[in-house]
Parts: sequence; structure tokens; C-alpha cells
Amino acid sequence: MKKGFTLLEMVVVITVLSILFLLTIPNIQKVLDIVDEKGCEALVKVVDSSIIQYRLVFSNSPISVNDLVNANLITQEQTKCSNGKIIYINDGQAYAK
Repeated sequence: MKKGFTLLEMVVVITVLSILFLLTIPNIQKVLDIVDEKGCEALVKVVDSSIIQYRLVFSNSPISVNDLVNANLITQEQTKCSNGKIIYINDGQAYAK
């Protein structure tokens, strides 16, 4: 007698694995969205801290995020979140939109 798996057994196993995979995809996407949002919130806090540093050095508030980049307080990459939002300054406070 030959040892091995039948075609029916292989189809059942592949079907079960596919169903499990399809059930986890939405959860993974939700987690990635949450991580992107939390990362953007953290980046806004970094820019807020840079605004305070800018005020201490230059005795006035920055008008835009580019002022912080030009003062080497943040990098150009820190002006955008990984979820596509852009950091901007309004009334001396950083926001993401």
C-alpha cells in the first residue's frame, strides 16, 4: 500500500488554511491602521516639542513646518505621517490632516 495524502485530504487542508487566512486579513488591516494613527499622533508631539525649541532659540513662533526644517529641529521626513497625513502648524500648535 502506498503512503501519502489523497487529493481530497489536500483540498480540505488547503480550504481550511484559506478560510483562516481570509479571516485574519481584516484584523491585520485594522491593526496596521491603528499603528499608523498612533505613529502620526507621536509625530505631532515631536513637532510640538520642536515648536517649543524654536521659540526658545528664536524668541518667536514658527509660521510653518518648513521653519522647523530650516532650523534643523526636524527632518523633511518628519513633516508627513506614514498614513498620508501632512503635519502643519496653526496658532503655534502642530496638527495633522
